[in-house]
Amino acid sequence: MRSQSAPAGSSVSERTSTHSAELGLLLVVVLWGVNFTFIKLGISEIPPFAFAGIRFTLAGLVLLALLRWHEGSIAWPPGTVQPILVLGLLGNTLYQALFMYGLARTSVANASLIVAAAPILVVVFGATTGVERVTAPVAAGVLLATCGVLLVLAVRGPTFGRATLIGDLTILLATFCWAAFTLLLRKYRPPISDLRLTALTLVTGAPGLVLLGLPGMLRTDWTAVRAAAWFGLAGSSLLAIVIAYMLWNRAVRVLGSSRTSIFSAAVPLIAMLFAWPLLGEVPRPTQFAGAGLIIGGVFLSRWKPGGVSERFTDGRSQAAGH
Repeated sequence: MRSQSAPAGSSVSERTSTHSAELGLLLVVVLWGVNFTFIKLGISEIPPFAFAGIRFTLAGLVLLALLRWHEGSIAWPPGTVQPILVLGLLGNTLYQALFMYGLARTSVANASLIVAAAPILVVVFGATTGVERVTAPVAAGVLLATCGVLLVLAVRGPTFGRATLIGDLTILLATFCWAAFTLLLRKYRPPISDLRLTALTLVTGAPGLVLLGLPGMLRTDWTAVRAAAWFGLAGSSLLAIVIAYMLWNRAVRVLGSSRTSIFSAAVPLIAMLFAWPLLGEVPRPTQFAGAGLIIGGVFLSRWKPGGVSERFTDGRSQAAGH
């Protein structure tokens, strides 16, 4: 009986961990959907690069304080410097810098449509590089959810042409960076807590953003910045980064890169739903159809044929990071 009780207990523990990670991702989707409003409030009075530098610095300091309070130290564990530097520079400095630069040179509709390709990139890169074994339900779910994103965003009228070419290509590079970050987070993750990983990667990524934003910081009359912009900065820093990044990093560890990335397809859906009562942007029937495809894709990716628990082959224990 003892030999059977351990696997049963392990299975229950795994299901609990999986469900909590998925619930965390639902919160991430909501926070990132609302983050469009936070950013809009902030950059209406604060230059975009200055806004990015300040929000990541603020988020990093808050996470370091939480790390010191919760774990007693903010030191870098031995052997973690290189992977944390790579993750911080790729997922924070490069991604944010390219995204901000590209967004200033293309439309929001174009940028949203390009970023929506991230789940597909994660699945394709994960399968071709051997980082993860992608199952048929996950691949099908990603495709279904991506089709839903296209329907949701098509109403905004993305237009690609020579005028937006530089911005579109830059946003595409940013999307590649985020996809690579999500995969490397799974493959090269050091055996540290989710809190420590999030804090240290933000700290390594923030200095580059501060340097890029420094000219805008010096030009800004901070006494004239209104409360709405400060509210946007605080919300974007504390909610969309501090809370959302910790939950995202944990989900990649528990669920894998592909199953985690598919939830990002729901961000445009949440943004659409919030724009309905707050901005008066009434969704069209095609957008509701897209919402159904996104939800269906997420549920399809969770399907385990025969009830067999899905595992990812990254050569590491699922317990790494605890």
